Amino acid sequence: MLKQRIITALLLAPVALAGVFLLPLAGFGVFIAAIIMVAAWEWANLSGFEQRSVRLAYVLAIGAFCGLTLFLSPYLILGLAAVWWLIAFILVKQYPGSGSLLESRAFRLMTGLLTLVPAWLGLYQLKQMTDSGWLIVTLLVMVWAADCGAYFAGKRFGKIKLIERVSPKKTLEGLVGGLLFSMLISSLVTLLGSVSFAQGVSLLTLTILTVLVSVLGDLWESVLKRYRGVKDSGNLLPGHGGVLDRIDSLTAAVPIFTLYIMITRGV
Repeated sequence: MLKQRIITALLLAPVALAGVFLLPLAGFGVFIAAIIMVAAWEWANLSGFEQRSVRLAYVLAIGAFCGLTLFLSPYLILGLAAVWWLIAFILVKQYPGSGSLLESRAFRLMTGLLTLVPAWLGLYQLKQMTDSGWLIVTLLVMVWAADCGAYFAGKRFGKIKLIERVSPKKTLEGLVGGLLFSMLISSLVTLLGSVSFAQGVSLLTLTILTVLVSVLGDLWESVLKRYRGVKDSGNLLPGHGGVLDRIDSLTAAVPIFTLYIMITRGV
């Protein structure tokens, strides 16, 4: 399984980097929207809808909402996402007590809207910044480093379950290991690059926020899968399950990362 995950990641990484660095803004927006819409197809299934017509309608609706955000304040959309992830934290922490809300398929669809659309907008906003490539790669490295660190720290040291009723394999040691590994990389960037002390502190703060929220994105999808009774959101990516399984952490991390950048830069 680990070998499959590594091979899939190595194949997907060049595609992701090519999209970040080579595509113009409009092409990048379409590229990310396509990924988000595939994830929406899987989200509709997690919401309890198996009919292709309903899932397709949801995919098109998510695509339309992504376009609609271009005419709205990004602070409004990303701010709503921040509120949503605070609510999601409560729902995850209280699960299965919060399971009564999940009985509503419409509620699950709405959470998909609050999860997927802000993630698209966040990346689209980052792409418009002068150092967009560096920012997006920084975000990806933060999340991927946390994922790798958590995997190996959890396997080596994991004893204390994080939220066993949601994700039995996740441990507190894994969370700490992932956070420390991501912070280590941010610290190396600060030490080796032409970064001031204040910028280094800001980068570490951003790293902590981004990594913690990324874990929440993973846990929320785990809640949906557990309620739906499935192991993966799909089977499109060997070793990773569905697209949503691969980007669940990013869907939570992107809005918070982007909002932090916009506020600190006064964009």
